[in-house]
Amino acid sequence: MIFFWLFVTFFKIGLFGFGGGYGMLSLIQHETVEHYHWLTTSQFTDIVAISQMTPGPIGINSATYCGYTAVANAGHSVPMAILGSATATFALVLPSLILMILISKMFMKYMHTRTVTSVFTGLRPAVVGLLAAATLLLCTPDNFSTPKENLWQFCISCLLFAAAFYGVKVMKINPIRMILYCAVAGLVLLYE
Repeated sequence: MIFFWLFVTFFKIGLFGFGGGYGMLSLIQHETVEHYHWLTTSQFTDIVAISQMTPGPIGINSATYCGYTAVANAGHSVPMAILGSATATFALVLPSLILMILISKMFMKYMHTRTVTSVFTGLRPAVVGLLAAATLLLCTPDNFSTPKENLWQFCISCLLFAAAFYGVKVMKINPIRMILYCAVAGLVLLYE
């Protein structure tokens, strides 16, 4: 039964997840952690980190790892967990495939019309909101600690977050290089 709900859930996410993979993260987190309780917040945070480090789109990578972890957490074997990852990945991609086949010719014909331009202009704020929600969902005690639990870790985490934002946005440092800098700084400053 979990395979059916995995398919339905990730199909909905694929259908309504505008803004690419980062925009989908908040939807994936809501469904897998909060609604179905297939994953813990810590597991989802780990999945996001792994999805960013592995090649490919983060949304598809997240669906693959979430499908595997959800089925494994339900007590199924590794081959069934692999089937769960395939189910979630296929379901996430399927709406885009169907929609692209249906509208590709129409879009090319009507893409410069006022209506189509207005629709995409209206979608931009929603995409920004989804990306902001994904960022806020990752600002958890698992990632940043709290001032009560560990003040040093909280301050260093906030400092690294601000430095990474400034480095990528203002100084135009390559994001991959910035991730490596923050990893080394985290190891040096947070190693206990």
